[in-house]
Amino acid sequence: MSSINSLIYVILAACLLPYVFAWIAKLSGGFTLKDNQQPREFMARTTGFAARANAVQLNSFESLPLFLTSVLLAEYLVVPTDITFKLSMAYLVLRLLYGCAYLANWATLRSILWLLSMACPVLLLLLVARI
Repeated sequence: MSSINSLIYVILAACLLPYVFAWIAKLSGGFTLKDNQQPREFMARTTGFAARANAVQLNSFESLPLFLTSVLLAEYLVVPTDITFKLSMAYLVLRLLYGCAYLANWATLRSILWLLSMACPVLLLLLVARI
């Protein structure tokens, strides 16, 4: 059985994941200290791998509220922690795979992984609604 501490680490990893892809985007795009004056404009000018890494970062931030809300509601409304942990881990792994597929420019696989990753918090919310 998973503990609440394990779930907290999954939440932390999910929250840090967008920053990993931001770092990849900046590194691969040739980001310099001078670019830190206007980092969004720098990222808007990137292409290829760096632009895809930036897109993963943005999409990761966009999916985070749904994930966090579903996990917190599941815990608050007493969905078994083991189920919440498994769906949270699935979300995290699928988001990592989604990011890798995006970076590799595998559009179809990326879309499938996105759908599967988004199904995890939706399923958690459906479980919450049934309680």
